[in-house]
Amino acid sequence: MTEEAIVLVGTDTPDAREVLRTHARRLRDRAVTDAVHTGFYGSEPIRDLRDTLESVAADAAYVVPMRAAHTHETTDDVPAALSYLPCDARYCEPVGRSSATTGVLAERAAARVTPGEDATLVLVAFGSSSLPYQRQTAEYHAARLREQSDYGEVVTSFLVQNPAVECARYNVSNDRAVAVPLFVHRSEATDERIPAKLELDRGGVEYADPLGAHPRITRAIRAEVEKQRILATDDGPASFEASLAQARRPVATDGHGAL
Repeated sequence: MTEEAIVLVGTDTPDAREVLRTHARRLRDRAVTDAVHTGFYGSEPIRDLRDTLESVAADAAYVVPMRAAHTHETTDDVPAALSYLPCDARYCEPVGRSSATTGVLAERAAARVTPGEDATLVLVAFGSSSLPYQRQTAEYHAARLREQSDYGEVVTSFLVQNPAVECARYNVSNDRAVAVPLFVHRSEATDERIPAKLELDRGGVEYADPLGAHPRITRAIRAEVEKQRILATDDGPASFEASLAQARRPVATDGHGAL
């Protein structure tokens, strides 16, 4: 019987560790795969993930980026680090792209502002001037929320690109607004930078929690693993994530950039 493992990878912060370990515990309890690991990285993802990836004892490993959308790390460094896996690497889509995330965003918003035609929901994503993935993900969820929620208005904003989060309060049509960070876990960005740019102390804008350890995110991880199981036996074109994994560059023998 083929043994499988899941590896949840995320940035090395206290809240990320807590959130990823909560999801990992649920996945173990549900026996989604034979083993579930968590791996964390700082400024050097390839080196930071080495020990975790080398320790995976399985025939196939599903590596799930615990991010709202792809970043430079998840399109470059994490795929390169997959060279350390001693088994078949099945690289997954970032968990924040899941359709299940839309419902979590709606719940986070409703905990702060009751939906209604006189309320605006503002999605706040990180954004990138050179990669489209954050914008695509934010706009995907915004479109679904416009169809599925009772908010009179749903808009997107970004921390490092336009429309800028600091302009969000001036870009809404309603007196009531709630900003929901499209981030998997709390960070300096969610706790300090975004609140400061929203000028929360002025009032008029409520601020919700990130996706965090919500059970629907655990289910989203499981759904992505099940999707990749099917794709692994499909003869069709490789997914974007699979192409990233296949194109990963060799890792130097000492793990520090020297041959």
